[in-house]
Amino acid sequence: MLMNAPATFIQSYIDDLNDALNQLKLGAALTRIQAAWLSTCLTGILLMNSVCWAKFERASLGDCKVAALSWVFRKASIPWDWLLRVSVVLILKRYGITEGVLAFDESDRARSKSTKRIYKVYKQKHKGSGGYVNGQTIVLLLLVTSSSTVPVGFFFYMPDPALKQWDKEDKRLKKSGIAKKDRPIKPERDSAYPTKTEIALGLLKEFKVAHSLIKIKGVLADALYGEKAFMDEAAKESGGSQVISQLRKNQNIEYRGRIRSVESYFNSINKGIDQIIRVRGGKEIKVTVSSARLKVSSHSKKRFVIALKYDGENDYRYLVATDLTWRTQDIIQAYTLRWLIEVFFEDWKLYEGWGRKAKQLDEEGSSRGLILSLLFDHCLR
Repeated sequence: MLMNAPATFIQSYIDDLNDALNQLKLGAALTRIQAAWLSTCLTGILLMNSVCWAKFERASLGDCKVAALSWVFRKASIPWDWLLRVSVVLILKRYGITEGVLAFDESDRARSKSTKRIYKVYKQKHKGSGGYVNGQTIVLLLLVTSSSTVPVGFFFYMPDPALKQWDKEDKRLKKSGIAKKDRPIKPERDSAYPTKTEIALGLLKEFKVAHSLIKIKGVLADALYGEKAFMDEAAKESGGSQVISQLRKNQNIEYRGRIRSVESYFNSINKGIDQIIRVRGGKEIKVTVSSARLKVSSHSKKRFVIALKYDGENDYRYLVATDLTWRTQDIIQAYTLRWLIEVFFEDWKLYEGWGRKAKQLDEEGSSRGLILSLLFDHCLR
């Protein structure tokens, strides 16, 4: 495919983005050359499905040079911190969005074996082969509404190397029979490597500051975030909205003075009944549901706990929610929005440039390349 000029809809999007930049951040408007470069990059992603200057040069028959494209990407005074934020404002305005549900999720991207200059790459478990690969992990924040699912923030996650090494050595020494008092003390976490829950709370705070007029109806997150500190803080930061996550089946709850696992409680005491729920788009699906307001031991307080099983599944998943005033049906309906996140990830990885290898090096390369990919997602909307 030839890239002779920016696509018309991309040019229109860049013009709107530049106007909004000029209004929301004085002096942040793109220059003529910067706007043309950004239009070229988004057109290149559309045609090449990659953020790769060499591919852009070939598609333009040499009109766009690798050196020139790379120089603007690295050296030009483009307000990168504002581009995604302002683009989100455009999407909210275009769709008339005033409220929605915020959802957190992570995406792992395998990279090549030689990754000395790829930002925050670490050894990851490869689900397909059962082995290990080098890869990046991005924590994404998405706004899910009645009309659209929009990426609104991101951060790169990497486990603390010192903590990881200590954990590996501690397990080895423990297996060798070394007493705890004789093993090295656990080091303090380096602030350069925040946990996923710390990242998520930071993204939530940033969204509230940048888009204070948007009403947050709820916050969704998977089992990794189903801890007391995160759920309480997320509820506080979102203005007291419902926070929904998951419990592991072996987590303890208290019922009539007795402690038992959540799995034991719902399988023996509070068995589920069949219901029909409706997902976004009007489709009706069959589920088996049971619920109760129970004290979760690890949270030291009462939560709304739901056992949920979709038609055809053998095992329950256990939802946990902070706001006890919601109905069971409302919590389940809100939780079904998580499936829309999987749809976004599938499209984003396959068609929007980021999942096609890691062409850009270092922190600025990864971050700016990811911003370009998310801007392209907004542009398509």
